[in-house]
Amino acid sequence: MEPSFIGLGMHLGNLPLLSRAHSRSISAENPTGSAGLGGKALTGTGALQARDLGQGWKISPCITLPPRAKVTLADIDGPGAIQHLWMTVDPQAWRQLVLRLVWDGEDNPSVEVPLGDFFCNGWCVPCRINSVPIAVNPAGGFNSYWEMPFRKHAILSVENLSPAEIPGFFYQVDYTLTEIPCDRGYFHAQWRRANPLAFKQVHTILDGASGLGHYVGTYLAWRTFSAGWWGEGEVKFYLDGDGDFPTICGTGTEDYFGGAWGFAEDEGAYGVFSTPFLGFPQAIKLDRPQEGTGRFSLYRWHIMDPVRFQHDLRVTIQALGWDPSEAEGGPRYVPLQDDIASTAFWYQTEPHVCFPSLPEASRLLAG
Repeated sequence: MEPSFIGLGMHLGNLPLLSRAHSRSISAENPTGSAGLGGKALTGTGALQARDLGQGWKISPCITLPPRAKVTLADIDGPGAIQHLWMTVDPQAWRQLVLRLVWDGEDNPSVEVPLGDFFCNGWCVPCRINSVPIAVNPAGGFNSYWEMPFRKHAILSVENLSPAEIPGFFYQVDYTLTEIPCDRGYFHAQWRRANPLAFKQVHTILDGASGLGHYVGTYLAWRTFSAGWWGEGEVKFYLDGDGDFPTICGTGTEDYFGGAWGFAEDEGAYGVFSTPFLGFPQAIKLDRPQEGTGRFSLYRWHIMDPVRFQHDLRVTIQALGWDPSEAEGGPRYVPLQDDIASTAFWYQTEPHVCFPSLPEASRLLAG
């Protein structure tokens, strides 16, 4: 009997299913992913260390990224799907490198995100992530399990925005060559930053998504500029022609990311956490919410509850603080002018609307 399973949508329940899909992997040891061509390098970044061993013994484990240059990491003829990405490089480079993915020969990338933010590490300070689609392990091992189907072609690249070369960039792209059904959307990810956010303005996480699709995740790298609690703002999803008011409106920032009551633990200290679908994994330079400013990471994956749209989507978040004063009528919300960098993750039909241009390199750097 010929297998009918195409090898996508992997989970424990379908592991026993046989498939005619072909497994391939691209790395510095096999830059084309071709069958039977891994580990053949005679020169590379490990040649000196392998001088007594010869061909086949870790001659080319990583690459050096030239200054101010784009490097193609994977150039794949389809149909197929990327199933796993692994990367690592010095943390200081995480906001100096831009990850891009282009599907099926489009002119504009469907993924354009600083490397660290794509892997929920926007502050260039290593942070462990223990979620389903993204795992970051000691010391800076970036893993992505977002399934990324393509029908004709896929190009994955990284751009070094730094004026200096960046050595020791390790990567592996694991993918399958298989048919792609017509109901599979294309993976997208977009980065935006407001630094600082204008007074009484909302931060736009995503705007201009156009087509049939569904929203699957949010990552925020949030820096506060004032003392006190900063997470009263609501996340709003404007679906399919919504005007001034959204179809989906949350109740607060910590609520959207699965926490409560200011993420506070014993004696008011922040309680960081990382779970399969949501997390507040990082709170830097701040022990108590009431004392000074800080830098935070938050993620929310809509895997079990994707936000589906039929033809358009806009996503925003408010920056609201809390004034506990009893004067002039009691406690109140306070608009904040914080530094908010967001990464939106979603699937949709192509073509997509061209993304806003990334800011210059200095505006990408972590605060």
